[in-house]
Amino acid sequence: MTITIKTKNLEFGKQTKLKIEGKLKKIEKLFSSDAAAVVKVAQEKAGYKVEITAPISNRTVRAEVVADDMMAAIEKCVDLVEKQIVRLKGRMQSKARRNAEYTAEYEAIPVEEEYIADGTEIVIEKNKKFELRPMDAEEAIMQMELVGHDFFVFLDDKTDKVSVVYKRKNGAYGLIEPEV
Repeated sequence: MTITIKTKNLEFGKQTKLKIEGKLKKIEKLFSSDAAAVVKVAQEKAGYKVEITAPISNRTVRAEVVADDMMAAIEKCVDLVEKQIVRLKGRMQSKARRNAEYTAEYEAIPVEEEYIADGTEIVIEKNKKFELRPMDAEEAIMQMELVGHDFFVFLDDKTDKVSVVYKRKNGAYGLIEPEV
């Protein structure tokens, strides 16, 4: 696994990079040898923000942690990635049993069966249908705030494509649009 370490608002030497790579050894066995993980470390007002993004099978795993201590944030982030992969394997297990198309992807995730917890199957509790009305992103944000949700699905009146607006953690808004 190739590890790329990016920093923002701080610099550290070879020893620190080696320590970070050492922490990532814990999850290296869960990825293929040609996988490329990106570790972003940033110093912020709230402490150190660590983000790990890595591909696994046909998916991407991502974890983000903010803590006062950089190494503690990295350890927590690594633990989150490991838990996500184990949970993914458990969810893929039930899909692979029902549909042979998922068997290869399930088997490509190198987690032992004994680590998979019961209850990892995805259960859809509620199904909701709504009318997609054409509107622009600004109107969609207003609608989102009126209904009190963190996201809103709408039909973009300029592109005639389904898009999503969402409220970001920092209070700003985001827009998700399909690629053409």
